[in-house]
Amino acid sequence: MAHQTVSTAWDEVLVPTPSGRTDAPSDDCPVEVSLAAISGPWTTLILRDLMTHGPMSYTHLAERLPTLSDKVLTDRLTELVDKGLVKRRVVPGFPRRSEYQLTDRGHLLRPLLIELYRTGLALQGAMAGTEE
Repeated sequence: MAHQTVSTAWDEVLVPTPSGRTDAPSDDCPVEVSLAAISGPWTTLILRDLMTHGPMSYTHLAERLPTLSDKVLTDRLTELVDKGLVKRRVVPGFPRRSEYQLTDRGHLLRPLLIELYRTGLALQGAMAGTEE
């Protein structure tokens, strides 16, 4: 009977720190933290618009994403504020308005979203080239 050798060496580029060297999903894993930050339908589009167009009122965000329901927009913005990725500011005056902008933490997601986009394009190209 042959023995299989199990390698314990880690790819130092893929997993450079011990927090990622888990054998099950963990809230401490940097990849899981990144994925949790952008999870949920519409989250990446809201982040994209705030990254591209800067601070925006709730109304302006809703206009930019016309098929997004008010409930989902409110839920996603609340989640992003709770995660410290977006800051909500109440603008004085009548009627009262809310303005949303990315925090420094939120701006950290830009390279991730860019790379996800590039990877998606590459996967689409790879899928287009395959035949069943």
